[in-house]
Amino acid sequence: MTTRSDNGNQRSHGYPRPMLQRADWISLNGNWDFALDPTAQWKEPNDVEWNATITVPFAPETPASGIADTGFYRSCWYQRTFHPPALASNQRLLLHFGAVDYQATVWVNGYRVAQHEGGYTPFSADITECLTGPGPQTIVVRAEDDPAELAKPRGKQDWQLEPHSIWYPRTTGIWQTVWLERVPATWIGYVGFTPVLERWEIGIQARLEGERREGLRLNVKLRFREQLIADDTYTVIAGEVHRRIAFSDPGIDDYRNELLWKPSAPNLINVEMTLWSGRGELLDKVQSYTALRSMGVQSDRFLLNGRPYPLRLVLDQGYWPETGLTAPDDEALRRDVELARMMGFNGVRKHQKIEDPRYLYWADVMGLLVWEEMPSAYRYTKLSIERLTREWLKVIERDSSHPCIIAWVPFNESWGVPDLPDNPAQRHYVQALYHLTKTLDPTRPVVGNDGWESVATDIIGIHDYDDDPERLTRRYGADEVLPRLFKRERPGGRLLLLDEQAHTGQPIMLSEFGGVAFSPNPNHWGHSRSDTQEEYAAKVTAILEAVRSLNLLAGFCFTQFADTYQEANGLLLPDRMPKFPIEDIALAVLGPRDLESEWLWRERLMEQQRNQYVVPQEDYRTH
Repeated sequence: MTTRSDNGNQRSHGYPRPMLQRADWISLNGNWDFALDPTAQWKEPNDVEWNATITVPFAPETPASGIADTGFYRSCWYQRTFHPPALASNQRLLLHFGAVDYQATVWVNGYRVAQHEGGYTPFSADITECLTGPGPQTIVVRAEDDPAELAKPRGKQDWQLEPHSIWYPRTTGIWQTVWLERVPATWIGYVGFTPVLERWEIGIQARLEGERREGLRLNVKLRFREQLIADDTYTVIAGEVHRRIAFSDPGIDDYRNELLWKPSAPNLINVEMTLWSGRGELLDKVQSYTALRSMGVQSDRFLLNGRPYPLRLVLDQGYWPETGLTAPDDEALRRDVELARMMGFNGVRKHQKIEDPRYLYWADVMGLLVWEEMPSAYRYTKLSIERLTREWLKVIERDSSHPCIIAWVPFNESWGVPDLPDNPAQRHYVQALYHLTKTLDPTRPVVGNDGWESVATDIIGIHDYDDDPERLTRRYGADEVLPRLFKRERPGGRLLLLDEQAHTGQPIMLSEFGGVAFSPNPNHWGHSRSDTQEEYAAKVTAILEAVRSLNLLAGFCFTQFADTYQEANGLLLPDRMPKFPIEDIALAVLGPRDLESEWLWRERLMEQQRNQYVVPQEDYRTH
């Protein structure tokens, strides 16, 4: 296996594309030449005055990058050299970017090889024809990201110079792994999986890239706990394969549960795909994984694997103090998943961020449910509609095969659609994205606009930061409160349902609540505040206990996982230390009845997980 970094000063970020792994790859993370271009005056690589060094993949706003400039600049530039691996006559070299915010242009040896728009989705380029030999090759990247532009998906990135309220420092340029991959002339470019539990089968999609060839065959092997459970070969037609692999339904729940994926038993199925020529020549080989599970809604409950399943989520912004939106390393992503589970939560609502695929990998492995939410634009224009829709489609394609993802959320709190009650066109926009998402992925619930002003949704999400447990109990305490809740109660000052969205029995969740701050810094804030650790622990516990007992709710999402810059309402400090004992947090989340079984499961998982990763995960090695 050739898995290495091409220069020093590396931190491990794990295999950057866990759903489609190939043995032959090289990380380009590390030191790059760098230059800020505040007014975007430079247009070509030869214009740039290189004057700094940056550590990729950390954004220049972050201390870990070595730049730590949080000012306003419209553009920045990156440059580095690399030595390409040896290529046979039938091999290609791909250059991959996990994410570059917001518009990227890439040159290799002076040739423009890629242009991409969208700060949260990957892109790549075949750079084979640009190579000049075995010696050093030069990559240049221009990242354009107007800090004042509100008509693009930007999530929690502030448009003011200093972070204010619930918005945080900006992220400009490269913020996920950059890497090289050697592939054959015709290669497997995409794999996807669609479990269908009702038929006890898994749909498989594969798409080829590169040279078109006839007579190709794709072999697919599935293994569960080292046992081969499927070995099928398909003819490739028009560069694609779309097939379904059916299993024998064991019928009895004890046996069914052995194979199903769920938080208490995150059973994953290893996938190996090999591409063969008509003459029996092995062309390509990739590793992946999938799982057999289902999610949905029935009446007023969320269903996992056909059974009612209470959701205990925590809102997670996905920031780190020294590295911003980028995790310090792969261990930090794994640790965040582990901490959420240790605190008693069975899922997270990833808020205003499309997370690194490595986080989703660890959630798949460790059994953490994920709500995936599109980062918002803050203006309603034709351009913002086009940008958000285009990137949302790419997000769904990138992540829809991850077993951990249980819901899609295209809008939050009417951000980007501020006039929903009075503007039919904005309501049509939300409804259109709801239905488009359901068209692309009919297997998951979609929350059209989380928080309030719902016009199309499978789950009614309510944001309510009332810190009085008794009032919360009265407001959401029984079915009889529903008429008053939807007609008179206005958490956040907003109607929960607009006229087009009648309540037809959909599940109801408190998808944001809590928000209790505890920090010695008087400039840090939350929706309510505690002055001592004891007061904070008591207040959080009382709110969680009240909400946990509400039978009306299908689940909840507590705000929030960790303190994030000036917002000090996390259960954890920014360095992920708990504000009160983690066992007590878990007791408040779970209650005494469920705590023991969850805690025993957690201990088993922690003992076993390091030896049970689905695909071998090698750290980068410096050669």
